[in-house]
Amino acid sequence: MRKKSSQLFTYVFLTILSVVMIYPLIWLIGASFKSNAEIFSSIWFVPKKIDFTVYKNAWENSGTYNMGHYFLNTFIIVIPKVIFTVISSTIVAYGFAKYDFPLKKFFFALMIAALFLPQTATILPSYVMWEKVGLTDTYAPLILPSLFASDSILVYMLIQFFKDIPQETDDAASIDGCGALKKLFLIYIPCVKPAVISTAVFTFLWTMNDFINPLVYISSVKKYPIILAIRMSIDSTGQGYDQNKIIAVSVISLIPSIAVFAAAQKKFVNGIATGGIVG
Repeated sequence: MRKKSSQLFTYVFLTILSVVMIYPLIWLIGASFKSNAEIFSSIWFVPKKIDFTVYKNAWENSGTYNMGHYFLNTFIIVIPKVIFTVISSTIVAYGFAKYDFPLKKFFFALMIAALFLPQTATILPSYVMWEKVGLTDTYAPLILPSLFASDSILVYMLIQFFKDIPQETDDAASIDGCGALKKLFLIYIPCVKPAVISTAVFTFLWTMNDFINPLVYISSVKKYPIILAIRMSIDSTGQGYDQNKIIAVSVISLIPSIAVFAAAQKKFVNGIATGGIVG
């Protein structure tokens, strides 16, 4: 009875905690069907009536173009950035974890120092550089840095996973005639698959939510990603706006992130919670 009571208490506590954590999202969905007056008069999420017209209007009237256009722009940025980040971060982490090379400690120290460098400190010099080569108002400044493992925190995370793989595994692969790249793709990546998936998920979420970089580099409304379209849709007509429309736009923009996280949830959680060989 004591064990069952303890389990019951745990389940009740976790259920309450889950409701508290997820309630803002539930409220956001409910508020998208409310009027301005109803939104600000109650914290209860259930609307008086449900009318999906607000989502139709939000999709079609999110600034100059519809939301499909802005989603396409976003995926033009997100998809190559995820691919390039995963490939470059994995290769760099593999080199740091398993090989010795000249000035290794120096370059590792630079990478660690980059973890403490605020992103805002690099925006101005980065903008000047891209402006000098004529690539502002393009997606190049948002995508090309990912070719060079620019997210140090992801490289550092992958290094820890590679270090957890025993050296005997590497030695056995070498005896079997595997070269460096063959060992990486056939031995190491399957072992650290949760970390690689975590890298992809983090990159996807961070890029979807990145507001400042597109704002700095993109000046044409036609090239705006969804995050800038949300801000622009607040007052696209110059005649005020309905809060439920802005909330509906926000809910729609969350769908890709929720879908990606749900699809990769198991591997993502394993990648964050574990540090050994998985695979």
